[in-house]
Amino acid sequence: MNKEGRRNSIQSVQLPKQSKNHFCRKLTMAGGGEVGFRVRRMEAEMVHGINDDNKEKNKYHYYYLSNLDQNIAVVMKTVHVYKAVEGKSTEDVCRVMKDGLAKVLEYYYPCEGTLTVSQEGKLIVRCDGRGVPFVEAVADCDLYVLGDISIPDPEKLMKLVYQLPEHLNIFEAPLVTVQVTKFKCGGYVLGMAKNHCLSDGMAVVEFLRSWAEMARGLPLSVPPVLDRSIQLPRSPPKIEFHHDEFTEVEDVSNLTDLYKGEELQHRCFTFNVDKLTTLKEMAMQDGTVESCTSFVVLTAFTWRARTKALKMGPGQKTKLLFAVDGRRKMEPPLPAGFYGNGIILACCLCDAGELLNRPLSYAVELVQNTIKNTTDGYIRSVIDYFEITRARPSLTGTLLITAWNRLGLRLSDFGWGEAAQTGPAELPQKEVAFFLPHAKELKSLVLVLGLPASCMNQFEELVEDIGQ
Repeated sequence: MNKEGRRNSIQSVQLPKQSKNHFCRKLTMAGGGEVGFRVRRMEAEMVHGINDDNKEKNKYHYYYLSNLDQNIAVVMKTVHVYKAVEGKSTEDVCRVMKDGLAKVLEYYYPCEGTLTVSQEGKLIVRCDGRGVPFVEAVADCDLYVLGDISIPDPEKLMKLVYQLPEHLNIFEAPLVTVQVTKFKCGGYVLGMAKNHCLSDGMAVVEFLRSWAEMARGLPLSVPPVLDRSIQLPRSPPKIEFHHDEFTEVEDVSNLTDLYKGEELQHRCFTFNVDKLTTLKEMAMQDGTVESCTSFVVLTAFTWRARTKALKMGPGQKTKLLFAVDGRRKMEPPLPAGFYGNGIILACCLCDAGELLNRPLSYAVELVQNTIKNTTDGYIRSVIDYFEITRARPSLTGTLLITAWNRLGLRLSDFGWGEAAQTGPAELPQKEVAFFLPHAKELKSLVLVLGLPASCMNQFEELVEDIGQ
């Protein structure tokens, strides 16, 4: 792109400045010392798709969001760490990524818009061509200061994600923001915030891959499919299944007071091949379950261990929510490159007493049956359920697991190799736990979750007791 083209696609705007205190924090390193960590942000620029004709054509029209997009209008903030490449300067990394973003937004134009509410009372995107804020930043240290980013540490990692003023609501905030931070060692970090109603994790990976291809001067290997009409509700809508994810659970164990009264601690736990194998053996030892995947057994174990650590009473209803990819389960299947939310929040619900008094195989079987029963008919019923009720999942007594370990978030190469680490900058809600890939061990899983301080120690003991 020539200089004139870049001026047309990138517009400088004055956005609120952050205070100096926001950028400074003392980090205790493994060696015992403290390292100052400061980030200096430049003025944000608004990046637009490079095709002015396309932008004008789409300006001010409304982009449909399906019923599966409505319940997850939360902002997901991720960091992607790229190490320096010997003999290859990253001096122009911001320019390369900014130009690549302008090119890819021609295909992903809804990312430039803002949310509004349709006449039917649903979220839709107003394609007003607002653009994507792009911030260049510089850190005064090397990448090693970040350490292992498996544990979401907002005080540290949110320096690497551009933060909008807190007073902005979801209708005023941009749908995507980007920050690229260069480190003294030559490495850099991509920090991205994206409203989940635009797309799920798999679509984010496709967006990043497309952006990286554009940045390297390559054509898109998988152009996005923006049409979400395949997810339209039926006419008339028809609820054919019971949807426990929307069931209101009574807090008979005073969990609300527990969370309010104690500090929330976040920890990560690595489950290597040996520990995962042990869990599978535990699940299969009574003969109820013949086999299970690492995802299923770790999901079941985490649900039981968290329930016990929170000291839920035997009569407390406890709910497990986890994402099931519906792309291939729908009929017809969602097309390759589908940009949107193709996931369904699958649900298991039972009494805490039953969950804890029965063996691990009981929870494993619940998870397996829930996955098996997530069919095209069930997905259509979910879509129609929202059409009729406008209900949102209740989170009382709930664990919500989101698995990022198979997404391939590290694979995007903007010209300096794939990411060394990726992960969330923060956990969006206290009920959420993440499965992340291990930085070095391909078959290991990293569990990240938050619990009240008094409960975290017991959860840790339950992990340590596996196989004992």
